[in-house]
Amino acid sequence: MTTPFPFTAVVGQDDLRLALLLNAVSPAVGGVLVRGEKGTAKSTAVRALSALMPTLDVVSGCRFSCDPGSPDPGCPDGPHEPGAFETRAARMVELPVGASEDRLVGALDIERALSEGVKAFEPGLLADAHRGILYVDEVNLLHDHLVDLLLDAAAMGASYVEREGVSVRHAARFLLVGTMNPEEGELRPQLLDRFGLTVEVAASREPDQRVEVVRRRLAYDDDPAGFAARWAEEEAAVRARIVAARELLPSVRLGDGALRQIAATCAAFEVDGMRADIVMARTATALAAWAGRTDVLAEDVRQAALLALPHRRRRNPFDAPGLDEDKLDETLEEFGGSDDDDPDPDPGPDGPGGGGEGGGQPEPDDGPQGGDDTAARPEAGEDGQPQPSGAGEQSAARASEPFRTKVLSVPGIGEGAAGRRSRARTEHGRTTGARRPRGALTKLHLAATVQAAAPHQRARGRSGPGLVVRRDDLRQATREGREGNLVLFVVDASGSMAARQRMSAVKGAVLSLLLDAYQRRDKVGLVTFRGTEADVALPPTSSVDAAAARLETLPTGGRTPLAAGLLRAHDVLRVERLRDPARRPLVVLVTDGRATGGPEPVALAGRAARLFAADGVASVVVDCESGPVRLGLAGQLAGELGGTAVTLDELRADSIAGLVKDVQRRAA
Repeated sequence: MTTPFPFTAVVGQDDLRLALLLNAVSPAVGGVLVRGEKGTAKSTAVRALSALMPTLDVVSGCRFSCDPGSPDPGCPDGPHEPGAFETRAARMVELPVGASEDRLVGALDIERALSEGVKAFEPGLLADAHRGILYVDEVNLLHDHLVDLLLDAAAMGASYVEREGVSVRHAARFLLVGTMNPEEGELRPQLLDRFGLTVEVAASREPDQRVEVVRRRLAYDDDPAGFAARWAEEEAAVRARIVAARELLPSVRLGDGALRQIAATCAAFEVDGMRADIVMARTATALAAWAGRTDVLAEDVRQAALLALPHRRRRNPFDAPGLDEDKLDETLEEFGGSDDDDPDPDPGPDGPGGGGEGGGQPEPDDGPQGGDDTAARPEAGEDGQPQPSGAGEQSAARASEPFRTKVLSVPGIGEGAAGRRSRARTEHGRTTGARRPRGALTKLHLAATVQAAAPHQRARGRSGPGLVVRRDDLRQATREGREGNLVLFVVDASGSMAARQRMSAVKGAVLSLLLDAYQRRDKVGLVTFRGTEADVALPPTSSVDAAAARLETLPTGGRTPLAAGLLRAHDVLRVERLRDPARRPLVVLVTDGRATGGPEPVALAGRAARLFAADGVASVVVDCESGPVRLGLAGQLAGELGGTAVTLDELRADSIAGLVKDVQRRAA
């Protein structure tokens, strides 16, 4: 068994360590979401936490880790007789991004259930994680149907497996910890809210701290067991402190003054629902217990707000999580009245991983975390707009207010990743037919199975009421749902688009389409063209936020190399088809249709457009032409692409100018 990196040997990352320790003290806090760039010890710290978790008493032989003091009455391995139990370490179960539904929730033996009426159940990862830690690395890349199952289990504390009238239920209460790199896409709001706390991590910019990180990592890689032994004393001290804090937790008093501060803070920051209030109350209580106190102080409430509210402040997908600390301090001061009967707080003990005063923040190993993880942006001029980066360019125009767009979809039926845009054969959706299973049966088509087994009952010697079912009789249900596509935006940023009001409307339209892509679980890419060449502003990614950021700073000016833009987009699709062949593309070309620069620019653009038609790539041309005289070039270009053209006005879902139909391939 691999020796984990010691938790107390992690350098810096104070907020991350504190959030994990608070959940170890009080699992009711609701888990931790760790957001940050790659290589910042996210996974290392989470895996190290499992070694600090207190041991558990479990019923001997129970596959679902029932507590011998209060066993689950509905446990599939029950009922449990009082007596035998065993003590073991809390488990940390990792959920792979590509896991199947059966691996997560468990699987029923459908053949035995139909023929014998036996609930033969093989537990999944949710059962393994009961009373332990469920860790999801790259949680933002988890498939939607697995996210739904996690949401249900986290909300109910139990997992249900339902297959054709046969059901199994077992307890599934776990500490949910997820890590993610925001550059690869954001989480659905429903799952985001299920995480009690969130922390942002970034690599330190302090040379001394970075040196210490490298020194400890190299020492661990050379001798993991020896390195862990050198930190054993610190690990034992933190483990003992967690146990002491758990014992103290029921005695911690959350006074009316602290409750008023919590309620006022959540109201001031306009968070949705009441979950934030509850999580803040539990976090503040855990902070007091961690600090060795029996009363919650204002410092605990403040620290709880910094951990529990940032991810609940996102009003739309393009908002960065965060909290205005000045506003937080003003709110806490305004509602900072203390209870008259509150005793003087007891000072908390010092110890590894935290201090004894207000909030129990862990002590940094080598000084405060340094650096600035904000992206560099162009200098702003007097009007607040970014300054041009080169001659002949105009400053980037701000996008107009986004709007709800009409649905653009790819024709036919695909088999790509689950999403919400185009029709596809998926594991979830409406049943459209049946087939013989390829591999393990996952979705039984009962009527087709009975129909296949019925003619053979006499030959199989059926004598009772039960149906004699063999493996060859089983039929897999085929289902139709929706898939996510690769939406590649090809945006004309030439001088013909440079009028500020016009480019603002164009950016607003693209931003609206990006918001639609986020909601429909698409991958997105961005190609821009102006001057003499085309650039891949953003390779295909699941991070719609990154595409919106690139769009915001997009300058305009120069000629219109339309052919270059189309050829670059075609090359991007060729490469992406090798990486993800099942994901079908949708090209959204935003232009007025003009082509200038070089010999025969219009003819070159037409030949480039016909490459997409030859490959059967679905496309939409968003016609940005304006003014009383219209040349209709965008419509002609759409014909060459084998797609359709829509105006900016027709793109709106509430437009009365006309109905945007699904993308159609023009017959050759």
